Amino acid sequence: MAWLLWAWNMGEVILLALANMLPRTRNGDRIRKRLMRLAGVSLDMTMAVSGPTTISPARAAKTIAIGGNSYLGPNTSFGGCAGITIGRFAQIGPNVGFHTVSHSLDFERGKARPSTEKPILIEDHVWIGAGAMIMGGVIIGRGSVVAAGAVVTKDVPPLTLVGGVPAKTIRQIQELEAGSRVLD
Repeated sequence: MAWLLWAWNMGEVILLALANMLPRTRNGDRIRKRLMRLAGVSLDMTMAVSGPTTISPARAAKTIAIGGNSYLGPNTSFGGCAGITIGRFAQIGPNVGFHTVSHSLDFERGKARPSTEKPILIEDHVWIGAGAMIMGGVIIGRGSVVAAGAVVTKDVPPLTLVGGVPAKTIRQIQELEAGSRVLD
């Protein structure tokens, strides 16, 4: 029975590896999404995946859900098995990391620190800039923006721009009426 579980997990590893070997072309991205779905990622086929994506461990693929019309930039990484949900119309820049696993500050001499896992929720219309890190237990509210390189360790309220290490509120964001545009 253990060999069957091992074989199933190897199937996920192989599917994800194949997905990451594909070129960044329209057909490559289309096939990449199908392979990710076969590996267990719940994703809407209207979303776009541009380039390789790291999911570690491979069994974590079953805990990831990505909504419609969202965009995942190249080299996005997902770590841990607590669950990562990305809403609709989300834009994820390149080299963004989602990490649900961490370690306790408390320790016992002669033993490794215990790990903790908490899910991540990214609501609709969120934009996460290049190189940002989103840590476990965080909810990023609808319409918010995470600046490039930010490390998000606490919840972000809706319609808020955050940046820095650790991320702090920079300012509120205005939600536009349908059909209107702001020109700066």
